[in-house]
Amino acid sequence: MKPATLPPSRRLALQTIAGTGMLAITAGLLTACAPDKPQFKSIDLTGADYAQGFALADHNGQVRTLKDFAGKVVVVFFGYTQCPDVCPTSMAELAQVKQLLGPEGDKLQAIFITMDPERDTPELLKAYMANFDPTFLALRPTMAQLPEVARDFKVYYKKVDGKTPGSYTLDHSAGSYVFDGKGRIRLYNRYGGGVEALASDIRLLLKNT
Repeated sequence: MKPATLPPSRRLALQTIAGTGMLAITAGLLTACAPDKPQFKSIDLTGADYAQGFALADHNGQVRTLKDFAGKVVVVFFGYTQCPDVCPTSMAELAQVKQLLGPEGDKLQAIFITMDPERDTPELLKAYMANFDPTFLALRPTMAQLPEVARDFKVYYKKVDGKTPGSYTLDHSAGSYVFDGKGRIRLYNRYGGGVEALASDIRLLLKNT
């Protein structure tokens, strides 16, 4: 007795189903093997075409770029020393984040970029950083550099006149930019996000860089 022979159309249909099944299994295996994308608590800016870096003098007069901090997570905050609340709070929280990181705290570099170079002298910036952590660095753009740096980072700032010419304040953006150990922009941490959340994100970057 001859074995049953399937019609050509039926054979083609079964082959198509079998092939599709193998493709699905292969895709599933590849997905299972692919590394999970880090689940950040901050806004993920990976691949952004802005906030690409800086070349500015620090409070010691040395020009700094992201290459100086290779292997470290760099958190950049824009502010000014006479800021009454947001700036000191943000820098104090960064100091807390460094403590939460424990031994990995040495792999965090906090950068404060002043938006008030008229009043924020190198000496004042150095003393200001010392209030939070001696490893924190302040960068001081010139008045000519400031608009370009703000534009590059999409940072808002506006002078608000005071009672005297030297008593003005600044309205400005309050978040921080986070770069990974290869100098790539990765996150935007909104003001008020909490030290635990930022510490968690930094640990993920250190693990996945």
